[in-house]
Amino acid sequence: MKKWQVAGLVALGLAATGAVGFWASLDDDQRAVLANMPTDRDVLFWDVDTRDAAFRALDGFPALAKANVIEAGGKAYPLPEGDPLDLGDFDLDGFLDQQRSAGVVVVLDGKVVLERYGLDFEREGKWTSFSVAKSYTATLVGAALADGAIESLDDPVTRYVPDLVGSAYDGVTLRQVLTMSSGVRWSEDYSDPQSDVAQFAEHDAAEGMDQTVSYLRGLPRVAEPGTRWNYNTGETNLIGIVVRNATGKTLAEYLSEKVWTPFGMETDASWLLNPNGSEMSGCCIQATVRDSARFGLFALGGGIAGGQRVVPDGWFELATTPAFQTTRFGRGYAYQWWTYDEGAYAAGGLYGQGIFVDPARGLVIASNSNWLDATGLDGSGEARNGFYAAVQDAADRRREASE
Repeated sequence: MKKWQVAGLVALGLAATGAVGFWASLDDDQRAVLANMPTDRDVLFWDVDTRDAAFRALDGFPALAKANVIEAGGKAYPLPEGDPLDLGDFDLDGFLDQQRSAGVVVVLDGKVVLERYGLDFEREGKWTSFSVAKSYTATLVGAALADGAIESLDDPVTRYVPDLVGSAYDGVTLRQVLTMSSGVRWSEDYSDPQSDVAQFAEHDAAEGMDQTVSYLRGLPRVAEPGTRWNYNTGETNLIGIVVRNATGKTLAEYLSEKVWTPFGMETDASWLLNPNGSEMSGCCIQATVRDSARFGLFALGGGIAGGQRVVPDGWFELATTPAFQTTRFGRGYAYQWWTYDEGAYAAGGLYGQGIFVDPARGLVIASNSNWLDATGLDGSGEARNGFYAAVQDAADRRREASE
């Protein structure tokens, strides 16, 4: 959103309600956004103060982005407090400062053993997830399989998105798109304004065609499907289109129906929309840190919500078994989940958002941050992996002491 566009909306508000009335109608987060107005539509080019303000308020400020509500309901899944986890000589305060942490919640054996907030963010606040949303989207594929809306991961993607027929996606399977191995050319260079990830959101779609599909169908194939991993947010958006076409529901509706309400999320979340009005499947669920931890617990429990199986039996084991090893912090990649040693896995997003799940230890770590470097290559990514390892070690020490 250009600065003059936001300023114009402010001016309209002032004219309609009067300066005092308009300002009084805003909450603190919205006022902070107005005080640090974005000067570029691309979040990668926002300054740190703008990100601090906007990451907690994107869904509450239509001038920045519109969103669909992911409705919660009923009794919240309990997160009782446990004994604080002793991290030994790990410098937690230094780590949180280095990460520019907005919030972190650690759940061990079903109890909260560490919970901290920063950047003036609070427990009740919602923070955007960025690519953490990819793991949610992949989970909805599992739900659609369980419902019979998707028949098989070996189906061609063109079965569910016919507008891709005749493109480089001919013969590409849903499984290959889930593992980012379609073989179709894509550049995810966040520093290059001419990269695909920067250009596809600005693409003028063919008439009557989804914007993402219109862009992807023009790309060439550069490798045989299934042979090469290449990180691709556009294809996660494509996965979301598959789910919407197969189920006939928006992603927000389907996530609410399958997980958010029956599992017992405490707070309504939201999913930001593309310009064409559909959810950004590869990005941007706005949720509390505690509800992000609950999603980790949902995965840890194998995908049961409200006593009902949401995904096929064994889905999370399959979805978190690495299909490829990557050069990104030594992690593997599965069905839109990053994989770690000893069966652990994580959802991860730009600027330090994450949900880490360690089934062997009964451990979930949900965290939100505003890293200075979007991808964490300034050391923030390795530092977070160090924190995960420190928590795992502390969990092991606790278990050994209790035996």
